[in-house]
Amino acid sequence: MKRRVTTVIDRERCIGCGDCIRVCPSGTLSLVDGKAAVTGERSLGCGQCAAVCPAGAVSVGAIDPAMLEFATFRPCGDWIPWGGFDAAKLAQLMASRRSCRNFQDRPVGRAILEDLVKVAALAPSGTNSQVWTFTILPTRRELVALGERILPLFDRLNRLSRSAVLRNVAKGLGRPELDGYYREYARSVEEAIDAWRKGGRDRLFHGAAAAIVICSRPGGSCPAEDALLAAQNLLLASHAMGLGTCLVGFAVAAMRRDSSLQKFLGIPEREKVHAVVALGYPAVEYRRPAGRKKAVMRYFELEGPA
Repeated sequence: MKRRVTTVIDRERCIGCGDCIRVCPSGTLSLVDGKAAVTGERSLGCGQCAAVCPAGAVSVGAIDPAMLEFATFRPCGDWIPWGGFDAAKLAQLMASRRSCRNFQDRPVGRAILEDLVKVAALAPSGTNSQVWTFTILPTRRELVALGERILPLFDRLNRLSRSAVLRNVAKGLGRPELDGYYREYARSVEEAIDAWRKGGRDRLFHGAAAAIVICSRPGGSCPAEDALLAAQNLLLASHAMGLGTCLVGFAVAAMRRDSSLQKFLGIPEREKVHAVVALGYPAVEYRRPAGRKKAVMRYFELEGPA
């Protein structure tokens, strides 16, 4: 990735405390004649230096101030210090977020969708690469159009999976996926296709009003992880803003198998799809958090004195 330095130091305002130098992960800055100065040739563009400066003497041109400006709510703007947020409230939000498969017939405004993308982009990313992209399907019309192109792909996959010969050959070649699909998904997918074609229940996007496709451009150090962290931000923010969400793994799988679907959405071929989030106003209200299965938890500790 290009790591062009866009950091600027206002030497008149700089007090020479060195805080910006201590937090810079790239060694971009150093003290020169008692003032911070740009001396490195690479920068992550992370803005740590600007965020820590007590005098407001640092700016980073790579950062777009508009990404912290929201149309549908007003953030306080202050940094919340370590331990400065209610952990119980955070856990309650996370536990309350549920996959929603029952949506109202009500559109989601574009301003809300764009604010959700901005919140998603507040997620961390490896080496601050931020190579994610967000393709918004703003209305039900676009979801139906995409669904009409996805279902034939799974129709063909179902026909292939019905062949025991093909499944066994694939397993013999070390590719058990087709057999696994046949056993776990083929029947429910066939029912979903039948329901869609008869004008019944939408079991792909569950009647959602909109969707956001999260992809990555080339160049990130861990783009899949980055995209999924952004997706988690989007899911939590949606809940806080009164929306239900559902990750649609079948849509991701379809776009990875058939590049024409990605092209249909105007997503460049060089990008990779990681998540499809269907969203809308919920038509269901839960009474309590559903909880989780017991997590596998382990320690690794060396023997002997520390």
